[in-house]
Amino acid sequence: MRTRIIDFLHTLTLYDYLLFGGILFFFLFLLILSILLRHKQNLAISLVLLAFITLLTAPIGGYIALHAIVFKYSVKLTTVKDLTYTNALLLQGDINNTSKQTFKECTLFVGVSKISEIKPLNKLYPYLPFRRQTITINGPIKPNESKTFKLLLQPFHYTKRHSVTVLGLCR
Repeated sequence: MRTRIIDFLHTLTLYDYLLFGGILFFFLFLLILSILLRHKQNLAISLVLLAFITLLTAPIGGYIALHAIVFKYSVKLTTVKDLTYTNALLLQGDINNTSKQTFKECTLFVGVSKISEIKPLNKLYPYLPFRRQTITINGPIKPNESKTFKLLLQPFHYTKRHSVTVLGLCR
């Protein structure tokens, strides 16, 4: 757990620090405003509650939204193939940088989930894959440039229909 936190802190960018600083400033602003309006008790309590709700939810939602806007990318799987003579699944694809930033690295999270004949379950299964693996693509990926990746999931033996979901985190 400690290494995951340290790794997260090392991957923060200037945009992340500005976001977290803005959230902290807004939190302190709401607290000071509630102190100034302490004579209006209902309003002061509402401002304190809003300040703490902001402090708890805004960093997570802001981080996700910021990275979705600033570090846009698209992943296209070109090959998903069950290998015949070995118990393995071969995945090949391209990751395209559609943002204006140059990516230093991209971490792709690959999940394999089953396909059901019940339609509502097919919406749920990609969030609960039965097989997961990550791949890190190092090196700069400039804007409007793509890089290919290849991943071999081994051992993999699933004879029924399955789907592959690829999500990424680029910085």
